Amino acid sequence: MGVHVANGLNVVLIIGSAPDAVRARHWDLSGFSACVVINNAWQIREDWDFLIYADDFPVERRPTAAIRSHQKLVTSNEFVPEQNRFGGFVYAGGTMSYTTGYWALGALKPDVIAYLGCDMVYPATQATDSHFYGQGQADPLRPDITLQSLQAKSVRLMAIARAQQCAVVNLSELDDSKLLFPRSSLSQLAVPSHLPEFLAEHAAYLSTEAISQASKAEAALGYMVPSGRYWEVIDEFDKDKLSAIDALWLQALEPTCV
Repeated sequence: MGVHVANGLNVVLIIGSAPDAVRARHWDLSGFSACVVINNAWQIREDWDFLIYADDFPVERRPTAAIRSHQKLVTSNEFVPEQNRFGGFVYAGGTMSYTTGYWALGALKPDVIAYLGCDMVYPATQATDSHFYGQGQADPLRPDITLQSLQAKSVRLMAIARAQQCAVVNLSELDDSKLLFPRSSLSQLAVPSHLPEFLAEHAAYLSTEAISQASKAEAALGYMVPSGRYWEVIDEFDKDKLSAIDALWLQALEPTCV
């Protein structure tokens, strides 16, 4: 895809729509090889590289002006095959934060994936904006058997990325996050020599034995929907068995790192 590798590292920034995503508005992105924005996050800054959105993302919320020559729209035609490479939507979690991570992992082959604005922590009342653009639908909180544990899904992504020699980090400054990735900062990502530290940190975070158990449980259950439209056959899936697999992924995270 012609991804530029900055400072010898392929570091991909993923921006979601949480209120603190606007921190990226004035960031110097020269240290990132690509900026991937999810759904409405294209409004945060004009120089994004990839805009990824689900099929049901309203047309009126998509960019109305012509996009720049280096920019690309990523739809289900691109992200479904990549998601399937890593086990499919049922196991990965049917929300765009994780779909974007798996797409980036497969399509952009990064050394580091850095998330911002994807903590999936929402205010209890309408008094506080749920998204940077105001009130929005808290998609990850919808009743969906693939999203019983958002934390477990983050551990799964981190483990699968590590197997691809990719570190996944969270640039959030919020106290709470459903993403259990190690925290990082712009200053840390600006130093290429930090990659071995990130990978070593991941090795300390994750249990190889528990990852193996979770992966074997997924394979044994065999829940795969090649089209990605898992909700059309949702009755074929056992909620309790998926919850048990979530528990295995959570066990893969070392207790001292929670």
